[in-house]
Amino acid sequence: MLSGGEAARRTWEDGHLMGTHDPATTTRTAELLARRRAVVPRGVGIFAGEIAMASARGATLVDVDGREWLDLAGGIGVMTAGHSEPTVVAAIQKQAAELQHTCIHVATYEPYVALCEKLTSLLPHGEATKAMLVNSGAEGIENAVKIARQATRRPAILCYEGAFHGRTLLGMTLTAKSSYKTNCGPFAPEVYRLPFPNSYRLARGLGLDDFAARMLDDVRRRFVTGPIPAGHVAAILIEAIQGEGGFVPAPPAYLRGLREICDEHGIKLICDEVQSGFCRTGRWASYDHAGIVPDLSVWAKAMGGGLPIGAVVGRADVMDAAEPGTLGGTYGGNPVACAGSLATIAAMEAGRLNARATDLGARMRARLERIAARCDAVGDVRGLGAMMAMELSEGRNPDRPAREVAAAAVARCREQGVLVLTAGPEGNVIRLLPPLVITDGDLDRGLDVIERAVVEAAGAHAGA
Repeated sequence: MLSGGEAARRTWEDGHLMGTHDPATTTRTAELLARRRAVVPRGVGIFAGEIAMASARGATLVDVDGREWLDLAGGIGVMTAGHSEPTVVAAIQKQAAELQHTCIHVATYEPYVALCEKLTSLLPHGEATKAMLVNSGAEGIENAVKIARQATRRPAILCYEGAFHGRTLLGMTLTAKSSYKTNCGPFAPEVYRLPFPNSYRLARGLGLDDFAARMLDDVRRRFVTGPIPAGHVAAILIEAIQGEGGFVPAPPAYLRGLREICDEHGIKLICDEVQSGFCRTGRWASYDHAGIVPDLSVWAKAMGGGLPIGAVVGRADVMDAAEPGTLGGTYGGNPVACAGSLATIAAMEAGRLNARATDLGARMRARLERIAARCDAVGDVRGLGAMMAMELSEGRNPDRPAREVAAAAVARCREQGVLVLTAGPEGNVIRLLPPLVITDGDLDRGLDVIERAVVEAAGAHAGA
């Protein structure tokens, strides 16, 4: 089988990936999607169009009809180390043959302890750090909130507009986007929302530091004017760069000020690193760009190399505030998932993927800025490392999101065999999450497709 990069290059050279795909030839795709509709509820949404994949390697996907795709979505940020990375596959196979499950509450096993050791050394939270393992980002968020509440003996959680923290009851309550919450209430109590420091939408000409100061003053005022006093707040939960919210980075000065506010009032700072962690932004943690350390952090997605695993990492004294029996679950830190995670982290280190993310991010930013110079539908280009996006707005006006243009551009990319996703509350942000093992040539070819798609979609919308 060809490597991911070789397969992608071969397809580009043959012209198959660049050509418009004929739906009439996708008989197996149509059959599989029909079977899905018959047995899977429609609430399990489809975000990237009606496609069906059979295999993958590196940054290349192959659908059930044999067509190859360039993956700039990465399983929503999961496949950072690449699809079917050989050392990860080997580690999973070896562990599955030795020990598949005991439950960490029944018997301790090496992979769980080894992964916690690796996480606490890689992601120190103060003088002493501890970690627990879960199955997903949403489950990590739930446990981080439980830990913070037990550590402070306080009930309230502050979160942000534009946030995404999962689809469990508490996670959905913390999540801002209303379409994820339709008819799902009542929601969890004692959750309060702050405006996220989105400079594109809210700065209105202020420099980043002045804008951050204004937004921090707003946090302090809310403790006085309502809805909740600081002494009632257990934790502030924030994504240092919002994921589903549109790849919006919080200004570093804001994160540093938030750390100070939490210290002043005995509030725990929780950073959600589910989409941004593990090399995606050029650092192991996106909060590291601001030079802060949270009390607790939540991880998943890229840390598992495709297997379902997540973690809560935090200061040892905070983590140990949770009473025995209040944390955990049957499958959390499954041995096979732990082995996959350890091998994935090792592959990230061996491939120097933090440095690679920085290089890829610079390449993507330069191209997206070139698209912005050509097309006044691109209102903002932003991101950290290889977590890059552009927000589409009519006439670059942040109050006029161009959702239709974004959807049309993504559809045009899909027709050309390039898989990208939208994000943002209005769905008008095109986000890029390629596996960090993607070659420069493949990335450039994918960006060529995106550039044409955005310019053409914007032109068609303007002429409609």
